[in-house]
Amino acid sequence: MSRFIKIGKAAKILGVSVQTLRRWEEIGYLVPDRKSTGDTRYYNLDKLMDKKVLESDLTIGYARVSSHDQKEDLKRQAEALSTYCIKQGWNFEILQDLGSGMNYQKKGLKTLLDAIVEKKISRLVLTHKDRLLRFGAELIFALCEKRQIEIVIINKGDDVSFEEELAQDVLEIITVFSARLYGSRSRKNKKLIEAAKVLISDDK
Repeated sequence: MSRFIKIGKAAKILGVSVQTLRRWEEIGYLVPDRKSTGDTRYYNLDKLMDKKVLESDLTIGYARVSSHDQKEDLKRQAEALSTYCIKQGWNFEILQDLGSGMNYQKKGLKTLLDAIVEKKISRLVLTHKDRLLRFGAELIFALCEKRQIEIVIINKGDDVSFEEELAQDVLEIITVFSARLYGSRSRKNKKLIEAAKVLISDDK
């Protein structure tokens, strides 16, 4: 006789979060075997055990954008990472951050670092190298190598030129320090950022 368990217990068995199971349902990777009239999800325990993998076999896809007006890009990154991981047949979870590439205190990044240090994952997937951090990504890559964690960068061929990368770095620095000086939502901050964008664009 089949045993059915709720989503919380299913997540613990698979070593992922409840949010991950819900996302897997949305993309058709792992669909609940039944739902109650109150929309409670139930999973067949036997089928679930067939899908179970060791926690260390988990892949993390990491997506990041710098500002709120790039939310659509964040969504596209997450979808690209999910599609790629599904095609490879990997057990995965997507972490997302909205914040500067110079900010080391982002929630998703902290979760990722903990997973790397504790070797809870076997693979890190990025759409582009600079989505991880603007500065310091090499240190995290070195830590991954030390922990024997594979790094996959989907769009290696789309690297920007040195001049474009330098311009992006300068804009990132201006954005961070302007936000600290005036506040991220202030009119002065927005004017300064727009002016910086114009100057950088004119210099290209």
